[in-house]
Amino acid sequence: MYRNALGFAGFDIIEAEDGLSALRSLDQYLVDVAILDLMLPTLSGLAVQQEIAANTHTRNIQVIIVTGSNINLDHLDVSCVLRKPISPDRLIDAVRNCLGNGARVPT
Repeated sequence: MYRNALGFAGFDIIEAEDGLSALRSLDQYLVDVAILDLMLPTLSGLAVQQEIAANTHTRNIQVIIVTGSNINLDHLDVSCVLRKPISPDRLIDAVRNCLGNGARVPT
């Protein structure tokens, strides 16, 4: 649903089926925004976010966390944390905000 909505909104999408594939994609493609679910198979979204932040080639990528978890994520240096359920329009707005100015998006 989110992939289709982002595609219809004009964004180019690179989709990964798990955390390890996501990191491989980040090595291959120039990405402006990464949307991560915390519950990714193989390597968690949290581990992917930490790798993005630690790597000099990826640390400037804006990261949006989409999660159904209620755990406190205030310690993460990410652009936005969206708690499920969220509408596709809310996700699109968050991506546009990240691309527009790089500022943190209110959660």
